[in-house]
Amino acid sequence: MIQNHHSAAIQNERSITMSNQHKHLTISFRVSDAERKQIEARILASGMMKKDYFVRSCIYNRICVVGKKETIYPLVQTVNALYLQLLEMHKAFVGYCQDQNPDNLPTSNEIAELQTSYNNALCHH
Repeated sequence: MIQNHHSAAIQNERSITMSNQHKHLTISFRVSDAERKQIEARILASGMMKKDYFVRSCIYNRICVVGKKETIYPLVQTVNALYLQLLEMHKAFVGYCQDQNPDNLPTSNEIAELQTSYNNALCHH
């Protein structure tokens, strides 16, 4: 009888330990039957395990932004700032090509300054 009690205590310890093993969160959502069939067909075609398919799809697929004007406007501002930065870079490149003077290559510091201003344009808009 003591062995059975001891065995049950070990079993209980194991189940407590095992329940603490799963630290990863679970994500769930509802889909229609038609959506489920389409998703399962894509998973099968991918050759991946279901978990891997969902993780990769969520992390690496394109993002479709749906929202109000207030949500999308900051994104439009960033795209516009990037466009203006590209125009400046294009203008500088065309100017360089027209000069065709090999001594007129930008220095490492000038390249670093361009990179910094480009990164700033990405971060601040």
